[in-house]
Amino acid sequence: MKVEVYGDIACPWCRLGTHQFHRAVAAAGAEPDVELVHRPYQLLPDTSEEPRPLMDTVVEMFGPEQAEAMLTEMTRVGASEGIEYRFDRAMAVNTLTAHRLLWLALYEHGAEVQAALATALFDAYFRDGVNVADHMQLTELAERVGLDGGRVRDFLASEEGRAEVHEQVAAARREGVTTVPRFVFENGELIVGVTSTEALGDALRQASGR
Repeated sequence: MKVEVYGDIACPWCRLGTHQFHRAVAAAGAEPDVELVHRPYQLLPDTSEEPRPLMDTVVEMFGPEQAEAMLTEMTRVGASEGIEYRFDRAMAVNTLTAHRLLWLALYEHGAEVQAALATALFDAYFRDGVNVADHMQLTELAERVGLDGGRVRDFLASEEGRAEVHEQVAAARREGVTTVPRFVFENGELIVGVTSTEALGDALRQASGR
């Protein structure tokens, strides 16, 4: 069974939702039968290619008090699920290059490797303060999940995958995607936005006819 998830590397709820999805699959003992395919979406497509502290961006968008409250709550929720958010380290940067790398992983290595890369990218962004637009950093992350470093370096230095990712993001917007994560199951069921491991497990059972 294939499940698609629309999301952005810069979305903390996408990090949480995919973590909960993998937990739901493991709890159901369905790892061999379920593949999660990451589809690109950009919450802020005009974000600069030059990294800046994420805290600065969030404060500009919401004001200091609301920003602090939001990130404190996200950190608490993450910790309760086993995810470490370090917003004090996170660097806001355009995620198109990271989405291109996820595109490459899917089409040359399959959904399992792509999912491993997505997790590595989320941790790099939200936990480790990595610039996820930096080619050297991206190559190191890709090598850790089994991609060939030379192929990745050549790919990132080219325009390969750029038009395809742009079109996938545009197609998602045309289809009405405005909130992520957005899980799309084979039976047509959708789970959009904040969710839980239990809800994702229920959706998996319904989609598999169990």
